[in-house]
Amino acid sequence: MAVAFSGGRDSLALLHATVRAAKPLGLSVVALHVHHGLQPQAGDWVRSAIRLCGRWQRQGWPVRLRWHRLVGAPAAGDSIEAWARRERYAALERMAIEEGASLVLLAQHRRDQAETVLLQALRGAGPRGLAAMPRRFERGGIDWARPWLNQPRTAIEHYVQRHRLRPIDDPSNADPRFARSRLRLALWPALEGHFPQAETALVAVAERAWEAAAALVELAESDLRALVDERGLDVAAWQALSPARRANALRHWLAGAPESLVQRLLVELPDRRQGAWPLDVQRRLSCYRGRLRFVEGAPSPRETPTLDLSTPGIHELPQWQGAIEVTAVASGGIGVDALRQVSIAARSGGESFQRAPRTPPRSLKKQYQQAGIAPDERSGPLLWSGDRLLFVPGLGIDARALAAPGAPQCGLRWLLHRSS
Repeated sequence: MAVAFSGGRDSLALLHATVRAAKPLGLSVVALHVHHGLQPQAGDWVRSAIRLCGRWQRQGWPVRLRWHRLVGAPAAGDSIEAWARRERYAALERMAIEEGASLVLLAQHRRDQAETVLLQALRGAGPRGLAAMPRRFERGGIDWARPWLNQPRTAIEHYVQRHRLRPIDDPSNADPRFARSRLRLALWPALEGHFPQAETALVAVAERAWEAAAALVELAESDLRALVDERGLDVAAWQALSPARRANALRHWLAGAPESLVQRLLVELPDRRQGAWPLDVQRRLSCYRGRLRFVEGAPSPRETPTLDLSTPGIHELPQWQGAIEVTAVASGGIGVDALRQVSIAARSGGESFQRAPRTPPRSLKKQYQQAGIAPDERSGPLLWSGDRLLFVPGLGIDARALAAPGAPQCGLRWLLHRSS
């Protein structure tokens, strides 16, 4: 078996307890350590782990260390927390497979679970998100388990003191740039002071949410059996479901698609006889003759991946024979944050556009007609932030997407590269 071992208090205690239990059973334990390359002390932590496991080996304990240094860094706009978590689990999985470990133990405890529930609630998560961390799951042919998920933090602290263990101190745990650190340092003491049972109550929320999420999966699978065949999803039969069951079935069928796409389909699909929606760089959804289906292959020239348009300059879109010009403006623009992840897609019908504040949104067709834009000049790309329309070539910025006064913002202009 293996233990994910950072060297901090929780993982050190778990590794110590696991090795002690494994020895009389004739089992061996591998400590898996990931060097993230994000802290100047990371090299010292590796050396500390080497010394610790070496000392335990000399005492006859069945433990060895395997460590890996991550290569690369978060992409521009990517969350450091999300990048580190994703890369850490990938590295742990590779090392466990190479070491022949069929079980990997993780050291999260009851406070970690309660914090995760709060963070997921603040992100607007549904039952699956509120279920937080599972006690056990399978990935990559390996069982992953959190044996201390019901243990209070104080029990682990007592264990560390009793066995005179010396954990390392990761300064990122107190870095206010990270959401979990802010919650842990600023919010949690006040919450626990006013609600002493907050930790156990939030863990109970996770357990109920897990049950609800499992029930919703069963319902979705039951509904989809009658909705989906080799031709795709029957839109008419799907519309016959209640709104809640429509959303649940669609979310399950799309399995991992952005929530913004789910919400957009819930609004647009009932009124469409045909249309297309980008799903990822290799797939899209196409609706034709009442069937919604996945279309494999590279995106068409009228679909592009998400782009970052928050930086002033000319952003070329060769597949559209044009470019987006972005300029910093004091007013009348789109907020910089909304431009960091912009979806670009062709007009598919049914979109509405608001030309000015306090005017009613109207269909693009009517707005084009009112603006005197000829049909052959309506082929430029539409810019979206999730399910919110931001910009239409020839019409400009949708008034609903205008930034608040004083906020950092940018203006957009479509530049068509006309052939000579």
